[in-house]
Amino acid sequence: MKQTYSRTLSACYTGYVVQAIVNNFIPLLFLTFQSSYHISMRSITLLITVNFVIQLLVDCLSAGFIDRIGYRASMVIAHAAAAAGLVCLTFLPEIMPSPFTGLLLSVAIYALGGGLLEVMLSPIVEALPTEHKEKTMSLLHSFYCWGHVAVVLISTIFFALFGLGNWKIMAVLWALIPIYNLFVFRKAPLCPLVAEDEEGLPLGAVLKKPAFWILMVIMTCAGASEQAVSQWASAFAEQGLGVSKSIGDLAGPMFFAVCMGSSRLLYGFFGEKLNLKKAMILSGGLCIFSYCVISLSPMPALSLLGCGICGFSVGIMWPGAFSIGASVLKGGGTALFALMALAGDLGCSGGPSFVGLISAHTGDNLKLGIQAAVIFPALLMAGVLLIRKAHAEAGSSQKVRPEISQQIEPET
Repeated sequence: MKQTYSRTLSACYTGYVVQAIVNNFIPLLFLTFQSSYHISMRSITLLITVNFVIQLLVDCLSAGFIDRIGYRASMVIAHAAAAAGLVCLTFLPEIMPSPFTGLLLSVAIYALGGGLLEVMLSPIVEALPTEHKEKTMSLLHSFYCWGHVAVVLISTIFFALFGLGNWKIMAVLWALIPIYNLFVFRKAPLCPLVAEDEEGLPLGAVLKKPAFWILMVIMTCAGASEQAVSQWASAFAEQGLGVSKSIGDLAGPMFFAVCMGSSRLLYGFFGEKLNLKKAMILSGGLCIFSYCVISLSPMPALSLLGCGICGFSVGIMWPGAFSIGASVLKGGGTALFALMALAGDLGCSGGPSFVGLISAHTGDNLKLGIQAAVIFPALLMAGVLLIRKAHAEAGSSQKVRPEISQQIEPET
């Protein structure tokens, strides 16, 4: 890859750090907002919901407008919104009639940026002339994990040294990263996802392909498999380490993020030696094993270890699904990535909700909820097997079902 594209790739890595800042900085301040602005926990929860809903809306709507305004404009808007939202956190609550209104507007602004980043970063990297796209995609997504860890660690150290009262300074410091990356993307060279000499698939044509719906199931299950445990990691850390809730809220998600990031990093370095579909199937099996460790172990410490195994197992599911989608539906363009991101986000929401629902109906037994969640990695494995079977048939014979095998090239 040319040196100029290395700059683009580095900017995409930084873009995922920006998304990690957007999603993980403000939760560290919930208790501070509650005491400083006298905001109820119900209102605090609404901030989380608004962030998630706006990012979902961006996922859904971007399939129709990204290609019209272009990749560069989209990335500039994304970084500008992320930076503006973080900066607005520092003054809008003070000048609005209600502090909560100021917080809500700030969250809405940076959620727009986070949603655009999630949709755009993967197709931009997929379009670059890299030799091993699956490796690059996995490495790209690892930066969200490292960004998550960095945001929590650096912010916690800052608050310990200078006090929570100076959180506004930390918010402005974090905002400098998207501001810097905005200027990088203004000049960085970008490649079209669908080459000029290739015919792209219209959105309607993509939606008519059964392979697309298999990919949507895979992506939904990837998000659900990850978040079904990630959202409860703090509880397992609290029990397994015997620490306070505040420490558990930091240690559990960070442990999960480190394990997930390590998996993506390893595949990013050694992925050319592995078949992606086989790796996805093995990851699904390891994920089911981790759920069994979490739910069946009599020792809290082993359940916490199971959380780490789960984080490692789900690492390549999300980026792997994107890579499979790009190879199976060539010409799907940005719309394909946007819809897959939407499916992944729905899975991220549905996974923990499913676990919570099952737990509530079994006497608040969280472990039974985790047991029931094995359906997600199981369905993911089934979806990958279907895609893999179609690939193998396409390589051995042209007499395959055209509605599934179309746009699928034989594996090498």
